Amino acid sequence: MRLDKYLTTLGVGSRSQAKELIKKGKIKVNNQIVKKPEQHVKEGEDIINMEGLDLSYHKFYYYMLNKPAGVLTAVSDFQCETVLDIMDVTPKRGLFPVGRLDKDTEGLLLITNDGELSHMLLSPAKHVDKKYYVELDGTVDSQLVDCFRTGFDIGEKNITKPAVLEVIDINKAYVTITEGKYHQVKRMFKHFGLTVTYLKRISMGPLVLDASLKQGEYRILKKEEVEQLLEYKKS
Repeated sequence: MRLDKYLTTLGVGSRSQAKELIKKGKIKVNNQIVKKPEQHVKEGEDIINMEGLDLSYHKFYYYMLNKPAGVLTAVSDFQCETVLDIMDVTPKRGLFPVGRLDKDTEGLLLITNDGELSHMLLSPAKHVDKKYYVELDGTVDSQLVDCFRTGFDIGEKNITKPAVLEVIDINKAYVTITEGKYHQVKRMFKHFGLTVTYLKRISMGPLVLDASLKQGEYRILKKEEVEQLLEYKKS
């Protein structure tokens, strides 16, 4: 692949911007400055570097983001800051959030460019668990545990699928669902006269939010985390 095309594939910039970077001596191939945009490079073999930044070729990228409240779960938006806006990664082109968290909801969000994996994780047929920590404006009655387990009507065509409610305190709980209906957790509690005052996703399938990540921080997924997620593409 041509070096300039390689750079654009990684989302470094447009073809003309990539050529300009190369001509200015900003790009190294195997630790040697290259100034010819047409030079061919081998993906996965040659070591490409831009001013100290490793531009190794990967087909797919996987990031764990601890989404802060007030940020929109979207690739771009004309009015609001999005989860992609707060991530300083290269390449960024092609990345998107898997599923969505409400603007005021915090916690685990998977960012990737792997469309097939995203489809599998969001497919209702896969029943991927999504666990949330919830705080409410009233008392969580222990009797609700059975209601969540059997399912109930929140105004959709079908009742909610079985969910797990774990009461932590008088107004705090964990909720695990396998669906992703609009504002689902909030609507489930609203059905019983309770308003969610704080909501944070802590896990999705085998992926658990890294406790060391502060709000707005992110990291590349570990090899074993990626391998666990990719199992959904095999099933």
